[in-house]
Amino acid sequence: MMFTFIWLMLLVYSIDSSISQINSVFILAGQSNMAGRGGVVHETTWDGYVPPQCQSNPSIFRLNAELTWVEAAEPLHKDIDSNKTCGVGPGMAFANSVVSRDPNIGVIGLVPCAVGGTNISEWRRGSHLYNQLMRRSNAALGSGGRIRALLWYQGESDTLNHQDAKLYKKRLTRLFNHLRSDLQLPSLPLIMVALASGEGPFVEVVRQAQLGNDLPYVKLVDAKGMALETDQLHLTTVSQVQLGHMLADAFLQRELPLPAQSRASKLPRSFVFGVLSTLIFKWILTF
Repeated sequence: MMFTFIWLMLLVYSIDSSISQINSVFILAGQSNMAGRGGVVHETTWDGYVPPQCQSNPSIFRLNAELTWVEAAEPLHKDIDSNKTCGVGPGMAFANSVVSRDPNIGVIGLVPCAVGGTNISEWRRGSHLYNQLMRRSNAALGSGGRIRALLWYQGESDTLNHQDAKLYKKRLTRLFNHLRSDLQLPSLPLIMVALASGEGPFVEVVRQAQLGNDLPYVKLVDAKGMALETDQLHLTTVSQVQLGHMLADAFLQRELPLPAQSRASKLPRSFVFGVLSTLIFKWILTF
């Protein structure tokens, strides 16, 4: 029992040390293809397959629904897009690619915020989704890191209505400007995915709005032509891995500016260590 206790305490300290060193935060936002539907069958069951490129990594954490850092694992959005069945998305492939290719990136913190079936109007400033993204982003900065980029994949729901499709560019520009303003990061790098599919007939209208975006510090990754699941809406697991690598390529090109260091103070290590230690003691007492 004593050996087990010591081992657990060392494990807690190791995890705590990694969390305190999270210095590269990435926000994942949008709808279902960002949340991940790779491997989801009949919208109800995930096949459980995790490709090698999406495996967990001790240098990659995710902020869960309780605003706690945990080691990242697929499905990344399981407790965020909780009303739908989540599978593989682009986030883990992106993070693993960045970690393996950039020796200076440090420990990565992913902040899942995507929710399936949402149109861009539902992301407007003051909405539930917008406020949740802001709350989660600010919580992520408590580790003392900085937001390196926001990854955005959304628009399939805006293809249902021609008016929504025509207004997409205006609404997207306004959303990105509000996010940069409210996060106090005027040059926040934004990496946007151009649609591979849509729920309605106006896919090309939304795609042209995305391809024609002229905001500074925005990079575009085009998903057109990628393999889709049988629903002809969601990317397959293989496509999600490919997309993750493409997003990593866009980020690592380094033409995007490095956001200013967050002024948020780090969570005291003693506080985190104390909380985790208490949980372990309670676990031991159950035996």
